[in-house]
Amino acid sequence: MNVPASAQLPVVIIGAGMAGLTCANYLHRAGVPVVVLEATEAVGGRVRTDVTADGFRLDHGFQVLLTKYPEVQRMMDYGALDLKAFRSGAVIRLPDGRETTLQNPLQNPLAAFPALTSPIGTLADKLRILSLVQHVRNHSSEELLAHPATDTLTFLRRYGWSEQIIDTFFRPFFGGVFLDRSLTTASNFFEFVFQQFVEGEAAVPALGIQQIPEQLAKRLPAGSVRLNSPVETVEGTTVRLRGGETLAAAAVVVATDGDTTARLLPHLPQLHATAWRRTTCTYFAAPASPGRQDKLLRLNAAPGQMAHNVCFPSDVAPEYAPPGQTLVSVSTHGEHHLPETTLVAMLHAELMLWFGDEVAQWKHLRTYHIPHALPVYANGPAQHQELQLSSTLYRCGDYTAYPSLNAAMASGRQVAERILGS
Repeated sequence: MNVPASAQLPVVIIGAGMAGLTCANYLHRAGVPVVVLEATEAVGGRVRTDVTADGFRLDHGFQVLLTKYPEVQRMMDYGALDLKAFRSGAVIRLPDGRETTLQNPLQNPLAAFPALTSPIGTLADKLRILSLVQHVRNHSSEELLAHPATDTLTFLRRYGWSEQIIDTFFRPFFGGVFLDRSLTTASNFFEFVFQQFVEGEAAVPALGIQQIPEQLAKRLPAGSVRLNSPVETVEGTTVRLRGGETLAAAAVVVATDGDTTARLLPHLPQLHATAWRRTTCTYFAAPASPGRQDKLLRLNAAPGQMAHNVCFPSDVAPEYAPPGQTLVSVSTHGEHHLPETTLVAMLHAELMLWFGDEVAQWKHLRTYHIPHALPVYANGPAQHQELQLSSTLYRCGDYTAYPSLNAAMASGRQVAERILGS
């Protein structure tokens, strides 16, 4: 693409999620005109934040930014995001109702886990965590993701960890990250995520997770991102919108989820529907913080509970709640098929056992059912899918690689590089 930008047809990108916006930014930097078509009323895809009338900021599901993600570091301005970090650690509610607090469990395992009397793991378990910390620090993220994989549970058992620490730490913590308490997620992805928590922080932008895609969208020329513009068909380099408008493109990038990509490109048999992890996020308003401003995540190690993890985002980023209020986020993973009123009642009952009678004062704000929260990343051969589908047709998104913001952005960058090199 060496002709002047003014003489070029644009690259049309379908989808203003993190993959599409990243692709658009790299192309724009290189002087290539872009048009980004987004079906909904806002950018971000799954990375979205709603603001209620009374000033609560509700992310679509409990989401954090891992600050050592390589692609995020390349692209994002952390200062402008005004990141607020969670403390490294967690308060774990054990199956018998007791609680234990872990400070820096991955960054300093010997100090984080109380010694021989700890209800979470043996001294040998803690030494194995230290061993894995050294292992991931000695490899790049690309090397970890390229490792032969089994499932995470098998990896943990082969490494030698006791069932006690697997059930009371790894399942609630990484099961929450993967939305998969059975730990069937590929072990090379576990190693990669473990590295991110060891070397970086888990943070949120002060004004909500949607500030991340908003930052990318603001870098693009005015008018290049078109909201409320659902695409009906893609035929060669012609994109037809649902309202009948057609756009001619130099190249087309389908930056939607895998299911939508397969629907838009039915003539390509290699495309197929994506398997998904699901979650439900229920928000409450509380008059005071049950977290005592400690900025720690609450994990539930008890099996069979609806509340898998609880956090208080406004303890970390005060702008998430109006003055004098605390925002409570409660995550429930997997399918439950419960009406919202039943789910909220069950959560109230569980959380009263956890936090006491003050839960009776919590006001339900909103419940988000997210059936397409994360693509499933099971063990087996490398799952990276081809990004270039023809000389003028591309796709990107985390479903083509592994489930994370990092993968979404990496796929967007890689597609831009291929277009620029064509």
